Amino acid sequence: MGKNIQELNEFTLQLINKIIVAFVRLMPRSVVWIFSKKYIAGRRLEDAVNLVKTLNSKGIFATIDVLGEAVKNRDEATEDKNKCMEVLDAIKNNNLMANLSIKPTQLGLGIDEDFAYKQVSELVWKSMGINNFIRIDMENSPYTDSTFRLFRRLREKFDNVGVVIQAYLKRSYNDVIELNKIDTDYRLCKGIYIESAQIAFKDKQKIRDNFVEILKEILEAGNYVGIATHDEYLINEAYRLIKELNIPKDKFEFQMLLGVREDLRDKINADGYKIRIYVPFGKDWYKYSIRRLQENPQIAGHIFKNLFGIK
Repeated sequence: MGKNIQELNEFTLQLINKIIVAFVRLMPRSVVWIFSKKYIAGRRLEDAVNLVKTLNSKGIFATIDVLGEAVKNRDEATEDKNKCMEVLDAIKNNNLMANLSIKPTQLGLGIDEDFAYKQVSELVWKSMGINNFIRIDMENSPYTDSTFRLFRRLREKFDNVGVVIQAYLKRSYNDVIELNKIDTDYRLCKGIYIESAQIAFKDKQKIRDNFVEILKEILEAGNYVGIATHDEYLINEAYRLIKELNIPKDKFEFQMLLGVREDLRDKINADGYKIRIYVPFGKDWYKYSIRRLQENPQIAGHIFKNLFGIK
């Protein structure tokens, strides 16, 4: 009986959040910006730099992302690569405790894999020259295999590059088994894109269980992992595994989105663990905001409460 009530409550909350998302889409951009700016550094690189400086002053690391993805031509991809180059320059010039996250389709993966490899190689090479790191984000399932192919090619030449594993995909545990063989540096997250039940777990606890199983496999293999979650259950499970397996602090970090669960962010930091915040910026902030709300309606609920002062 209790479980049925809990499931009903969760369904009701999801429905309310989806209604909120639909409502948000009808708002003028100027209104959407009011609450989106908590989750986005701003429109300019300068905005991201200033925000990262604030995080760094608290001992918190960052990964900076130039918003945008799925570019339509090589000129757009090259323009976005140049923006990423500017981020690397800003990291160096401002001595930021930060690295760079990139979307493969923003750099041309959906146009041509060889072209994307050349683009990303230039970024990774520049990053290596300033003793920095590039994280290749994972996008939706049409790009999973091509993203891993891109990453494997890069790993043949570079050590300062990592990739993302999404725990809600049924294939991910087996992917990790193979990727562990090339000393992969991971970001492990639940996964944000909407995928079919054929390839992705839909049950909340199954996703959690897979996340923990994958995390254990990565830690036991001795590979580095960014534990990317706002789920307190998973953070507690990560703490447990770290303690049980006696994992040194230089083999993992925690990661979170900007503006989400800052209470947990500060707790992890106070507990003496490395924490890194995803800091997006750019002119494509509106598309990012709406997509984030569509794919994670729980955030919409938090935003709605903040907007109208609801506790």
